[in-house]
Amino acid sequence: MSALEVRHLTKRFGGLLATSDVSFDVAAHSLTALIGPNGAGKTTLFNLITNLFHADSGTVHFNDTQLGGLSSAAIAQLGVIRTFQSARVFPGMTVLENALAGRHRLLRHGLAAQLLWLPGQRREEKLLAERAMALLDLVGLADQAQLPATQLPMGAQKLLEVIRALMAQPKLLLLDEPAAGLNDTETAELSALLRAIQACGVTVMVVEHNMSLVMTIADQVIVLEAGRMIAAGKPAEIQANKRVIAAYLGEEAL
Repeated sequence: MSALEVRHLTKRFGGLLATSDVSFDVAAHSLTALIGPNGAGKTTLFNLITNLFHADSGTVHFNDTQLGGLSSAAIAQLGVIRTFQSARVFPGMTVLENALAGRHRLLRHGLAAQLLWLPGQRREEKLLAERAMALLDLVGLADQAQLPATQLPMGAQKLLEVIRALMAQPKLLLLDEPAAGLNDTETAELSALLRAIQACGVTVMVVEHNMSLVMTIADQVIVLEAGRMIAAGKPAEIQANKRVIAAYLGEEAL
């Protein structure tokens, strides 16, 4: 059963063809990696799925709901949550507050309850804070929860962005280069976190350049080159694909 169905997705920016007739399925509860050289159209594809960019042609369905025409906010309410290439922490907020910023999709109490700090609101906030701290602990950030988020190294900020996305309890999680800037220890923590996320039933799709990570965690790998999909399959199949080797991985990487 497919959670995400992309059909014939095409986008031009002037004379530049960013994506061309891209079609693929992402199985429910799977982890799919999207790879390709710089400028291949990977981030553009995420932007098209979440309607930050509007496709010139093609369709995207998530759990049988067509996403075309919906706002990015409406798509997020369906449970499609994404991160971005560059870490985006909120300045002036602590690590914990940044994590809690992802909770708004789940809040059951309205503005009046929040303003009056009613008992139901207090219980909800307590439970969400406990959840945030547990997630921060998974990536070694719990002891820095009260620090300004901007004081974290870039790698830690990337991990925090993943935690913030998880606080929204996604059904489909789109991660754009989550391992960028991470050291070996942080990459291992990210790998374990992604496996745990998938084990909880979340469908995950990652754009990633760390081939060691991709080949270790992915169920399916999709390869883009110059906006076109040139291969899709299991990691072992992609590693043996001569067109992929020529276009992206290179002999030494394999």
